[in-house]
Amino acid sequence: MNEHQQTASKASSTNDYHQVPITEKQLTYARQIAQRSGVVLPWDAQRDRYALSRWIDRHKVAKPSGKFANYPSSKQVGFAERIARRKRTEVPHECFRDRGLMSKWIDSNL
Repeated sequence: MNEHQQTASKASSTNDYHQVPITEKQLTYARQIAQRSGVVLPWDAQRDRYALSRWIDRHKVAKPSGKFANYPSSKQVGFAERIARRKRTEVPHECFRDRGLMSKWIDSNL
């Protein structure tokens, strides 16, 4: 193995994630979370990508879980019903129980 390959091998085996600078998109997302939840985004978290990722994971809103978590939103249903009226058709009943199916139905009928 030549010297370049050895250096590349060593670099890939270490985790330098904390040394990579934070992205503007990541910082914007963290600020949105802080604003919505009324929490202050610590300065330390804004300087370190790993710390910012941990802060985001702790403070982001959890996705709903439970019996109705996969149901389409009321906005999805209303939009689908407007499309169906315009096309003089009906939204399939199974779409009302699965947000993924509802999304696909909407996309295919726009």
